[in-house]
Amino acid sequence: MGFPVPNSLSPSRVDAFTSCPLQFRFASIEKLPEPPGAAAMKGSMVHRALELLFCLPPVERTTSNAHGCLDDAVAEYLLDPEFALLELDEAAVAAFIADASTLVDNYLTMEDPTAIREIGLELRLEAPVGDLSLRGIIDRLELDAAGGLIVTDYKTGRPPMRDREQGKLGGVNFYAFLCQAVLGRRPAKVRLMYLRTGETIESTPSEQSVTFLTKRTTAVWNAVERACSSGDFRPRPSGLCNHCAFQAFCPSFGGNPDLAAAALGSTMVAA
Repeated sequence: MGFPVPNSLSPSRVDAFTSCPLQFRFASIEKLPEPPGAAAMKGSMVHRALELLFCLPPVERTTSNAHGCLDDAVAEYLLDPEFALLELDEAAVAAFIADASTLVDNYLTMEDPTAIREIGLELRLEAPVGDLSLRGIIDRLELDAAGGLIVTDYKTGRPPMRDREQGKLGGVNFYAFLCQAVLGRRPAKVRLMYLRTGETIESTPSEQSVTFLTKRTTAVWNAVERACSSGDFRPRPSGLCNHCAFQAFCPSFGGNPDLAAAALGSTMVAA
């Protein structure tokens, strides 16, 4: 059985395929529903709060207003049907919001938001590479003192081990490529801000790193194309399996992948 070949890739989809081709098939090809995760939703809520903060004039980006922006984000998410699917009781909701508040406080210790010269928030960019379209959303695009571009990505999880930092920066270098392709300028800096620990990881993208990114992404897409043609999406067991919504249908756990679409519902039309 073959599958339709996707015509676009994002950093998260590249990571998903390299982490586990079978999980990629379920989520990105068959588009099977996944239950919302509390950590991911909390991250989205904090991202929204910071987006609202940077919609204010610089002089108004105070601690008080930052928490006001979080209050607004909380109000939005409490009305989201997916938040209800988390099935949190009153105490758990309070702890959820308190932790989000801590992340906002941590952010405010990492930089002065009044000094940021933002030129784009939640910026959607897309550029072609051959027949493939690469797309992504930049959390924040700003200018440094010399007028150079800085790509900033907020992270609400824990930073990677030192030997895995470059792998995490690969996603941000993806955005460096998009800036160069769409805006005509390679960023002077890309950085990950880990709000949980207050740590920032920075890198200066080069022509070589951007070229490597496009070659790697093209290689991943070619592998996706072959897997779609053959129908061979193999599982890749790892610690991520503990959080996978499709574990019951994975051969590594005695499941049958072909039963997942019928059990969970699929929006895919088979090729």
